[in-house]
Amino acid sequence: MRILGIDPGIAIVGYGIIDDNCGKLTVNDFGIISTKKEFSTPERLKQVSDGINSLIEKFRPDAIAIEELFFNNNAKTAITVAEARGVILLTCINNCKNIYEYTPLQIKQAITGYGRADKQQMQQMVKVLLNLKNIPKPDDAADALAVALCHANTKNFAGLFSASGYN
Repeated sequence: MRILGIDPGIAIVGYGIIDDNCGKLTVNDFGIISTKKEFSTPERLKQVSDGINSLIEKFRPDAIAIEELFFNNNAKTAITVAEARGVILLTCINNCKNIYEYTPLQIKQAITGYGRADKQQMQQMVKVLLNLKNIPKPDDAADALAVALCHANTKNFAGLFSASGYN
């Protein structure tokens, strides 16, 4: 099973593609889709959609796992990231019917066993679980790999974590 993990954003969207062959996890690719700050929001949203479309066409994932949003303070940032996330969801559902969403707490729990793990713990576990030489960079790509790993670790127990599946 090929899983595309996505860490949504408006300036940077992290992605990670892993293959799960009977529990043997391998990294296929990871990286970011970045948008230009000087572009308008609609232009940036189109860049995000085009980037996600390209990934889906190139890698043909069997499932797509997307991080749900969590914000404390900045409402303006929350709105633009939510717009990007909406575009990502629409692009994904138009190309793959197996879409799953996970909260940051669910992702941390699935990767480290502790729902309040810090970023360094998460990155170290992504490195270990995927048998990588180094922690994936940039952070957004490491986060996206964690989302994909979360789905790989919970796909047979989706009810346990109440993942949202759109199939």
